[in-house]
Amino acid sequence: MQHLIVVAAALVTTWACTPVVRLIGKRLGIVAHSGGRHIHKGAIPRIGGVAMFIGFLTAVLVRYLGERLWDWPAVLTRPDQRFWGVFGGITLMFLVGVIDDIIDIKPGQKLAGQVLAAGIVIYSGVGISFVGNPFGGGLILLGVLSIPLTLLWIVGFANVINLIDGLDGLAAGVSAIAAVSLLVLAQQSNQPVSAVLAAALLGACVGFLRFNFNPASIFMGDSGSLFLGFTLAVISLLGVMKSVAAITLVVPLLIIGVPVFDTFSAIVRRRRFGRPIQEADKGHIHHRLLGRGFNQRQTVLIIYAWSVALAVGGYAMRWAPPWLRLATFVILAALSGLMAYWLGLFEAAHHDGDD
Repeated sequence: MQHLIVVAAALVTTWACTPVVRLIGKRLGIVAHSGGRHIHKGAIPRIGGVAMFIGFLTAVLVRYLGERLWDWPAVLTRPDQRFWGVFGGITLMFLVGVIDDIIDIKPGQKLAGQVLAAGIVIYSGVGISFVGNPFGGGLILLGVLSIPLTLLWIVGFANVINLIDGLDGLAAGVSAIAAVSLLVLAQQSNQPVSAVLAAALLGACVGFLRFNFNPASIFMGDSGSLFLGFTLAVISLLGVMKSVAAITLVVPLLIIGVPVFDTFSAIVRRRRFGRPIQEADKGHIHHRLLGRGFNQRQTVLIIYAWSVALAVGGYAMRWAPPWLRLATFVILAALSGLMAYWLGLFEAAHHDGDD
């Protein structure tokens, strides 16, 4: 019940704040214009992440007040430097996104801000200290490799959500599906802080979708996509990957499998055809589906369904015996491979500026 209240607080607050943020974006000229890789028409405000962050903060505050005033089980009121480090990192990542939405900072500056935000989380004691074999037993202590792997994990998560944010409702919907999965896993793994953050993020995503689903009247911008990806990364570190029984990189990667697969295919495609990895193209999953004749809504719903399938697979791998984990992984990998072949994800794509 308490998690439902947190979800509702984030949902209602985001839903109420989004029209205000949309108006501010229009007045200040913080908009995304049509053309290039953008398929929308007109100028659309692109700071929806501000409303999502306000909803997220409100939900966390509701949880805190519930513990102080209504005798809810202590989660946020317990002394824990990890929570404040996580909260500080999330806030900094959000601010990096806001600044980029307003003034379009250079890629190097954006990356520096992301690394700093991740560093705050790592300094607070959150990290990947060991990994396990998802298909059997045994643990491997990472030692000095813990910090760079954790840094790569957090920054990578943030950017894969950013890269998939190309259609109305896509990033918010995929993030909501991931948040539901991580909430369930965190609750079952007895990781209450992770569960609270997942519930708050879920509510923010659903509340924002009211205005972001096609036809969108506002975009989340980097302030939203970086915030979502960063928060999902931290939730996975605090929740799924803090339990020895669940310690595997595969589960959270499957939960956000579509954006991860999209990013991987983009890197392979650009390397294969001699393009810079950071160069944008129209070869992403949503571009390919649109090219197959699906409209925006159909494309987004297909990716939602794909995301749900991978999230269910991640859940199955969390609890299943080793042989079923392997079978699940093979089936999901085969289906994703067939999807990639059908869409031509590794084939040449149209680039901005091409004729």
